[in-house]
Amino acid sequence: MSAREREHVKQSTRPRVPVVYEVIRQEGEAELARPAWGLWWSGLAAGICIGFSLLSEALLRAHLPEVGWRPLLENLGYTVGFLLVILGRQQLFTENTVTAVLPIMAHRTRAKLGQMVRLWSIVLAANLVGAFVFAAFLVTSGAVSIDLMAAMQDISNHMLALSAWDKFWRGVVAGWLIATLVWILPHANGASVFMIILITYLIALGEFTHIVAGSVEAFLALLTASISLEGVVLSFLIPTLFGNIVGGTVLFAMLSHAQVQSELQPHR
Repeated sequence: MSAREREHVKQSTRPRVPVVYEVIRQEGEAELARPAWGLWWSGLAAGICIGFSLLSEALLRAHLPEVGWRPLLENLGYTVGFLLVILGRQQLFTENTVTAVLPIMAHRTRAKLGQMVRLWSIVLAANLVGAFVFAAFLVTSGAVSIDLMAAMQDISNHMLALSAWDKFWRGVVAGWLIATLVWILPHANGASVFMIILITYLIALGEFTHIVAGSVEAFLALLTASISLEGVVLSFLIPTLFGNIVGGTVLFAMLSHAQVQSELQPHR
């Protein structure tokens, strides 16, 4: 085999798991070190942009006939907000259930834990504020038609009709899938857009619950008097948040760390 062929083989070989782990860990270190205001504004933008998932899904719903295959096309709209957020490198809470956790597993100190709690708190709060702003704009501005608003309310009410336990367990699946997406993207090369669409389409089609995207739906229902604030918090926010954390951190991040722990050099 020639030197050129050996180089081609080297370039064609997929990166080993420890390499992928280290890429994400270093991204996490950079995010943990970011200033609070940078995290806040990025998280706020993400909360607003994710609202386009509901809007796009409702647009498709409003223009498609009521037939059995409608969800197959309608749920493609759900991917739009995630494309905007992830390709725009904005701060989304569920991505940080993996990215911000791996540095702590490498340096198990109170300082690192404090950095993670700080990042999670800022990003989650900013995401929820952004989601509320987007929902309030839809309800109060008159920017959408009556038919489109009705479609968004139908989507929101369908999600909120699930029990709290259903939202929790479906949140576990969504958290795992988003964590998987975070794991794949560093070596997706030209397939990043396809992978974002595929993973988030599965979340929509499976009716799995996502704390930020679902918050737009919950806040829309709140502002149109379809649910109380207590209902939003107890029936949606709490179970979905914990489900996403369990799926993304407790399961995916810890298992990912366990499989490479013996191969990693100490980060000291």
